[in-house]
Amino acid sequence: MLTLPRVRVGGPIRHEALAVFPLFGEEEGGVDYLLSDEAIAAGTITVEEISESGSVPELRVKNSGDLTVLFLEGEELRGAKQNRVLNTSVLVGARSTITIPVSCVEHGRWGYRSRQFQSSGSHSSPKLRKILKESVSNSAKAGMGHRSDQSAVWQEVSRQMSSLGAASETAAMSDTFEVCRDRVAEFRQEIAYVEGATGVAVAVADKIVALDLFDKPATCQKVWARLLSGVFMEALEASQAAGTAQESAVESLMNRVQQATWEPAKAVGVGEEFRSDSDPQTHASALLFDATMIHGSVVVAD
Repeated sequence: MLTLPRVRVGGPIRHEALAVFPLFGEEEGGVDYLLSDEAIAAGTITVEEISESGSVPELRVKNSGDLTVLFLEGEELRGAKQNRVLNTSVLVGARSTITIPVSCVEHGRWGYRSRQFQSSGSHSSPKLRKILKESVSNSAKAGMGHRSDQSAVWQEVSRQMSSLGAASETAAMSDTFEVCRDRVAEFRQEIAYVEGATGVAVAVADKIVALDLFDKPATCQKVWARLLSGVFMEALEASQAAGTAQESAVESLMNRVQQATWEPAKAVGVGEEFRSDSDPQTHASALLFDATMIHGSVVVAD
């Protein structure tokens, strides 16, 4: 049985339709790892197509370093034959090569722009993460691995692109981010990392849409801007939405998830994975290593 760490909900930071609640854990994890963007920049991780011809739902990751590397559900990787996002959070063990499950977020391109992928600094929106988490949980339960509903992913990328007035020759999510670059920068300036936070819950208007917990403040601080980039995009779509969420709504969500039934799922890399969708509106997953929850996340359906 999985027990989530106890957290304290901090007061919200608000900007337009968005409210961000920092979460503060009681303990700090002792697992040593790098984040994917750190390892890619250091050259200890390479991410490539699985073969010369490639395969849309899979990429090959080689870790030549001595530290485990964490990839986060929903983070975007750009390059190679088309841009992808991670279907689930993955820990890649030191000195290992694995295949990771991904989804395409660039429907109109299938040709090399580079041999290797780079971190984009962008993250999937809560709506897109909901599609990933729900479909991946269904796939895992069916014994089919961490496959997503690719058609639904493309549909959501297209819907948001239209909603935010973006256009793209290759139907790339990255082009929507580019169109909204200045507005996203504004949100980043207004909603900075809160010292000591080990996680974050976010609300658009009066509804909590996502929650992420990490094992230590250092990780939360490093991923804060990237993780929230997708949230900012969703908030831009709801700029005229009414209502505001309060701390009690975050606490209620945490209680529901804590009491939910969690089922083990085979982790992609090292560690243990658990998933829960016993509440039809709430989809959650957690990645553990040495009994420490490295990343736990929740998305709430419309």
